Amino acid sequence: MLNAYAQSRLSNEPADARSLIWQGGDWLLYGALTPFIWQLARRYPLRHYVTLHVFASLVSCAAWSGSGAILRRLLIPGPDGAITSQFLVSWFFITLPFGVAVYFAVVGAERAVYYFLESREARLAALRAQLNPHFLFNSLNAVGVLVRDKDTETASRVIEELGTMLHELLNDNAAHEIPLAGELAFLNRYLAVEQIRFSDRLRPTFDIDPSTLSAAVPTLVLQPLVENALRHGIAKRTESGHVHVAARREGSDLVLTVSDDGPGVVPASTTGVGLSNIRARLATLHGNRARLDLISPPGGGAVATVRLPYRELGA
Repeated sequence: MLNAYAQSRLSNEPADARSLIWQGGDWLLYGALTPFIWQLARRYPLRHYVTLHVFASLVSCAAWSGSGAILRRLLIPGPDGAITSQFLVSWFFITLPFGVAVYFAVVGAERAVYYFLESREARLAALRAQLNPHFLFNSLNAVGVLVRDKDTETASRVIEELGTMLHELLNDNAAHEIPLAGELAFLNRYLAVEQIRFSDRLRPTFDIDPSTLSAAVPTLVLQPLVENALRHGIAKRTESGHVHVAARREGSDLVLTVSDDGPGVVPASTTGVGLSNIRARLATLHGNRARLDLISPPGGGAVATVRLPYRELGA
């Protein structure tokens, strides 16, 4: 449309509004075909169905030129807009180069999106697989301590709880994002195990905004943060320690915090597998729109804050 208007101005000819609408609307008609081309490309990948896509590109051109001719007839009445067989054939061959090029451009865009999502899925799966042995190793260490102390009853309870948790972790079909409510349920099971180990030395508290329970969060985003707080905060104390988990919404962001009243941030608490894994998954899912910060506030202790875009699952 813009091109036709510019050409009419350059040639000092009046711009015909109906012709301009037809030329612009003609491309919109091809836009209406794009979802069908996209679905065809997804169901039948180009590398396996070249002949099918060559045929489909010709069909799409025929549909485009035919619908364009009808639109032209509606906008330009009289002999100038008449649909004749000669016009249809001529218009089909005029649109053919553009139509085929646009068709394969849409197919290429679909493949690019597919490979991007596939590579992201593979990266997330690899990062999740990295967390599983890390969690298992730390859990078995806890059981080993109980066994060495000959506390077989407590060790048995811990093993039962860990069996349930590991069943979830090792599920190949587990999603990379879950509702915050599901993440909190897993965290509560983890804390139940840790409270058996720490006895009355562990005092967890929660401050969760109920409106955030359906928010999407990366699977296992809170458990490594709480584990880090226990390992570098509570475990370093002889008296009882406090771990606080909070979730709130700030504008378009979801903010998760895990704080403890331990000795504060030390170098060892910033370089673990859990924190680096969370940062990598946040970057993969949200780019620079999400981050994890770990600080020592003036009053002591440590605060880990995850900020990510707020999105409700299923919305």
